[in-house]
Amino acid sequence: MIEITEAAASRIKEMLEQQETPGMFLRLGVASGGCSGFSYAMGFDNEESDADDVYMNVQDIKLVVAKDDLKYLNGLQVDFEESGMSGGFTIFNPNAVATCGCGSSFRTREEDEVLAQPCD
Repeated sequence: MIEITEAAASRIKEMLEQQETPGMFLRLGVASGGCSGFSYAMGFDNEESDADDVYMNVQDIKLVVAKDDLKYLNGLQVDFEESGMSGGFTIFNPNAVATCGCGSSFRTREEDEVLAQPCD
């Protein structure tokens, strides 16, 4: 399960209303890269695949995650924090054992164990 706080949901709904393409939804995912191993991907999309995607309704927002990414994102919390005259989304991932300073990349226990394996 993925959680979206009320503050994040409110901001996401505002942003979705501004989209000019009908049927847009929020897609969360991961990509290889970043200083810790994986980077978060979060954006609006209108293309989906029943074979590859998992669909959720969180805070009345259609949320789509690729099945392969769900193991990295299960339990994820997305929040939105105001900071002075700006604000931004923050992510708390209970699966992460290491994150970078900016909070946009992470590594899981599974990858930590692979990295800790001795070379032959």
